[in-house]
Amino acid sequence: MNKAVNSSGLGLFRATGIYVGAILGSGVLVLPAIAAQVAGPASILAWGLLLVFCTPVAFSFAEMSRQQPDAGGIATFVTRAFGHRASAVAGYLFYFAIPFGAPATAVIGGEYIAHAMGGGRETALIAAGLILAAGFLSNAVGIRVSSKLQLLLMALLVALLAFAVVVAGPYARVENFEPFAPHGYWAVGGAASLLFFCFAGWEAVTHLAGEFRNPERDLKRATWLTLVVVGVVYIGLVAACVAVLGPALAGSSVPVAELLAKGLGPAAAPVTAVAAAVLTFGPLNTFVAGASKLGARLASDGVLPRALARGAGPGEVPSVSLGVLGMLASISFALAATGLLSMEFQIGAASACFTAVTAFGLAAGVVLLRRGTPAWYGVIVAAVVMLVVLVFSGWALLVPAGLGVAALAAWRVRGKPATSHGSFPASPQPSRELAARNGRPS
Repeated sequence: MNKAVNSSGLGLFRATGIYVGAILGSGVLVLPAIAAQVAGPASILAWGLLLVFCTPVAFSFAEMSRQQPDAGGIATFVTRAFGHRASAVAGYLFYFAIPFGAPATAVIGGEYIAHAMGGGRETALIAAGLILAAGFLSNAVGIRVSSKLQLLLMALLVALLAFAVVVAGPYARVENFEPFAPHGYWAVGGAASLLFFCFAGWEAVTHLAGEFRNPERDLKRATWLTLVVVGVVYIGLVAACVAVLGPALAGSSVPVAELLAKGLGPAAAPVTAVAAAVLTFGPLNTFVAGASKLGARLASDGVLPRALARGAGPGEVPSVSLGVLGMLASISFALAATGLLSMEFQIGAASACFTAVTAFGLAAGVVLLRRGTPAWYGVIVAAVVMLVVLVFSGWALLVPAGLGVAALAAWRVRGKPATSHGSFPASPQPSRELAARNGRPS
């Protein structure tokens, strides 16, 4: 277990800013309305259930990162549990999901900004392009600088969303919670399936664990703080939307904007635009940071071309890996802007890849975590749920399947990774200490 302290690394609050930025995303701008369509006011229960569900996921990833803080993240976990070939697949799935997911995330934020400012498609694309560029440029200056920016932005975001709830408070009505479950309580499950990706992002931070000043101490603390912040923001904001907007919530395409408009009137537009920009930038910044680090680590271990390996160490900027991701994301964004690639395809492809990566990580957790503990049982349940969600990805499964084939082909061409350059363990088998903790003979 690596217990070294990185004196120049991320402290607890900057690390928490990275975590919160990975989870709080642009989905919260639209999903309260979509969930209300499915389950009515009872959709609040779906948000709460997912918060409970993601807790074992968050802590299992934090514990595995604590055991070996490394830029490989989930790929490292998978190596320790299942070997190098499986980790090559997991690494490819995360790295190459970014060119699909980053442009789609930026476009969602851009469209919300355009609506708030009264602009059209051109305004939305310009805003999306600026957000996308900001996500890559902030990482070009290094995680130390971008983490400070993200901490400030996350503090601003939480303040803005709290402000939205407060100014709309006088318009809240208890009767808007009735009937509480107009479509029955089974509909809460359907709403939860739609809301899942508002709670994804824990896998992205695993690639940044090596950047923490004291991962042994701060990984779990940052996880707790993030769960509290995310829980309060999500539940508070959704409850306010139901209480203030009532039946109109289900038909709204911009519920947060309407919530602000209740209390601020015309002044709500710029506040909404800022909130949308920050909500979009946060996860984009974190996912790009994690993926670029992962790309450099995979290259240093021979799974990607060696040219991408520059900047794999803690505190270094993975410039070549970041540049490749930026180029691929720019091409994907251009194809979407010209109508040659749909946003639905981008979202579906990225979601299927991230779901598969999360399932990989949870399966590794079943092997690596101490057997019989609540965390171990929680990971088993979460892994089963992830596999079910993955099966229902439909046509989008072709993307992770294709990337898996490409990863195995690259492995075959390049041979066994040169682990002396990287941090993946030479043996895919768990250590004697780990075997003993799990109750297995070493």
